[in-house]
Amino acid sequence: MRLRVVGSSSAVPRAGSACSCYLIETERQRVIVDCGSGAVQSLRRFTDPLTLDAVLISHFHPDHVFDLVPLRYLRAFGGAAALLDVYVHPGGDESLRRLALACASADGERFFDRSMRILQYEPDSALQLKALRVTFAPARHYIPAYAMRFDCGAKSIVYSADTAPAPGVVDLARGADLFVCESSLGPGGADREPRGHSNAREAGVMARDAGVKQLLLTHYGDGIDIGELVSAARTAFDGPVTAAQDGLLLEV
Repeated sequence: MRLRVVGSSSAVPRAGSACSCYLIETERQRVIVDCGSGAVQSLRRFTDPLTLDAVLISHFHPDHVFDLVPLRYLRAFGGAAALLDVYVHPGGDESLRRLALACASADGERFFDRSMRILQYEPDSALQLKALRVTFAPARHYIPAYAMRFDCGAKSIVYSADTAPAPGVVDLARGADLFVCESSLGPGGADREPRGHSNAREAGVMARDAGVKQLLLTHYGDGIDIGELVSAARTAFDGPVTAAQDGLLLEV
C-alpha cells in the first residue's frame, strides 16, 4: 500500500496546502479518504481523479468534504465512464443532500447523483473494497466522525480522522504499519470540553499505546513549527515520526 498526502491542512489551510485528503493506492485500486477544500486541484498533481475507485468520508465538516463539489463537476463533465462510489457514515446521505441543495443547479438535491453513487458504511462492520478491508471506530469529535483502518494483506494504515484522544481509536490502530493522526492543537495545545482534537504529544501517546510502527502527524494549521510538532510526539513515541506535507508519499 501507498499513502499520498493530498491535503494536510486543518480548517484554515496553510499557504499552498489543501485541507484533509489522502490517496491510498494498492496494485488494484485508488481510493481517497476525505475530500476537503482544495483537495481536487491537489489530487490532480498525483493521479487522474477519473481513475478513482472510491471516496470515504470521515465526517461532514467543510475541511473534510467540501471538494466533493468540484469532484462532482470534474467527473460529470470530464468523461467519467461510471459513477464514483462515495461512502459516508449513517446520516451522511442527509448531510450531502443539504450540501446539494446549497449548490444552485437544475439537479437540486440530486446534484451529486450526476456522477456519484452515495453509499453508507456501517461503523460496526467491515467494508471490503477489492483488496482493501476497511474497519471503523468512532472518533471523539464535535459531530459524528469515524477513524478508519485500511488492511491489505499483512499491511495496514490507520487514519484517525478528527479526534481528541480516544481508546477506541487506539484499539483500531493496534499494531498498524502507519498511523495517520491529527495534531490540530500543535505541539502541546489544549481545547475546551467537549473536546474534538489532539495535540502532537497526545498523538504520540496514542501511537505508543497502539504499538504502531510509524506515526504521521497531520491536520495542522498555519504558524506551527514542524520541528516542534515532531519533537512533541517523540516525547511519547520512540518510533519514526513525520509531519505531513502535501505531496508526501509513504509506502508500507
